[in-house]
Amino acid sequence: MIDTAAFQGKTAKFYTLGCKLNFSETSTFARTLYNMGVREAKKNDIADIVLINTCSVTDVADHKCRQIINRMVRQNPGAFVIVTGCYAQLESQTIANIIGVDLVLGSNEKANLIQYLSNAWNNIEEKTPIDNTQKKTYHAVKTKDITSFQDSCSRGNRTRYFLKVQDGCNYFCTYCTIPYARGFSRNPPIKSLVKQAEEAVAEGGREIVLTGVNIGDFGRTTNESFLDLVKALDNVKGIERYRISSLEPDLIDDDLIEYCATSEHFMPHFHIPLQSGSDEVLKLMHRHYDRALFADKILLIKERMPNAFIGVDVMVGCRGEKPEFFEDSYNFIDSLPITQLHVFPYSERPGTSALSIPYIVDPREKKHRANRLLKLSDLKTQTFYAKYIGKEANVLFEKAARGKSMHGFTDNYIRVELSPTEAKEEYDNNIIKTQLGNFNFDKTALKAKIIL
Repeated sequence: MIDTAAFQGKTAKFYTLGCKLNFSETSTFARTLYNMGVREAKKNDIADIVLINTCSVTDVADHKCRQIINRMVRQNPGAFVIVTGCYAQLESQTIANIIGVDLVLGSNEKANLIQYLSNAWNNIEEKTPIDNTQKKTYHAVKTKDITSFQDSCSRGNRTRYFLKVQDGCNYFCTYCTIPYARGFSRNPPIKSLVKQAEEAVAEGGREIVLTGVNIGDFGRTTNESFLDLVKALDNVKGIERYRISSLEPDLIDDDLIEYCATSEHFMPHFHIPLQSGSDEVLKLMHRHYDRALFADKILLIKERMPNAFIGVDVMVGCRGEKPEFFEDSYNFIDSLPITQLHVFPYSERPGTSALSIPYIVDPREKKHRANRLLKLSDLKTQTFYAKYIGKEANVLFEKAARGKSMHGFTDNYIRVELSPTEAKEEYDNNIIKTQLGNFNFDKTALKAKIIL
C-alpha cells in the first residue's frame, strides 16, 4: 500500500542517460510521482527526491553515470536518491556504496519503483546532508530472473509519445551487455498496447514512436507478432503518425515492409542496426545476418518507399576489425541508399566474449574510422535532404521557446526549421503544410514557409 500523503508537496529532479526507452520510462515515473502530489523541482532548487535512470552501453556510459550520481547528490543535499536502469542492474552494490544514494533498483524491480520508494521512504530515518549515514538498500536479481515489464507511454517534454512495446534481448552479441542488464525478451499483449495508444490520443497525442530493446522480437511472450501489433495500432483512431525506433535486419519481415508502404499512419522511416558491413566482423560479433541480407532489406524498403528515411547504427574499432575489414565495411555502407549513420566507437565491456578476440584497434585509429563514417553520414543526409528543397511537406511541429526557431519533422523524418517570425504557439503539436526551402546555417534542417 502506497501512502501518497507522505509525498504531498515534495519536489523531484530526474536525470536520464542512454536510449529513448530510458527517457520514456523516466517520463512515466515522473508522471506517476506527479499524480502522487510530487512536483518537479526548479533548476536551482534542492529537490526532496532525485531519480537517475542509468545506461551501461559502454564503459564511457558507466563513467558518466557515476559522475552524474555524485553531481546530483552534491547539488541536492539531503535528497532521497534513487538509481535505476542498466548500470544499476549490472553494478547495484557499487552504486549503493556511493555516499548519498538511498535506493538502487535493477531491471526487474524498476517496474515497482514507486512501491520500493514508498517502503524505503517510510522506513528511513531523517537524512542529513552532513553524515549521509542512513541505511541503503539495493535490489537486483540475476538476468534469468528478470521477468517484469513496466508499461510506458509518455511524451516527456516532446510532442511525440514513446510507447514501450518490448524489453530485453535474447541475442547475446559478443560486444554487448544489454541482455545482462535488461534480461530476456518479453512483451505485454497487443490489447494492452492498443489501450495505451488510445490513452495517448485522449491526451492529444498525434505521433507515437514504438520503442524497446529488440522490438522485432515482439510476441515471444504472448504468441503474437510485431506485424500483428503494427496492424492493431494502425486502427487506433486519432494517431496520425507512427514511427518504428529500431528493427534488427533479420527480424524485418517482407510483409511488414509491404504493410508500411501502404499504411497511412506508419511513416516511411526506419532505423536498422548494421554494426558492420564486413561479413567477417559480423561473424565475430555473432550477429544474426550477413550483409547480403541487410542490403536486400534496404533495397526492398527503397523500392516500395523511395522517399523513406533509413538510419543505420554502425560500430567502429571493435575487436577483430582489421583495416581491410573496415574498408570493406565503409565501401558497403557507401554503396547503399541509406540516409544517416549513428556511429559508435567500440567499448570494452567486462564479461563479454568479445574480449577473447585477439586483434585490438588502436584508439587513434578507432577515432579516425569514426570520423570518416560521420563525414559519410553528413554527405548522405544532406544529399537526401537536398532532394526535397522546393517541395511541399506536412510537418508536425514542436513547441519552441518564445523568440526561437520552431522545429518539426516531415513524414519521412526531414528536420524542418521555421523562423521565429513565422512560429506560432498554435502550431505546436499540429501537422502543418509547408514549403521546404534551403538548408539552415549548419545544414541540420531545411528552412520552411507555412502554406496558407
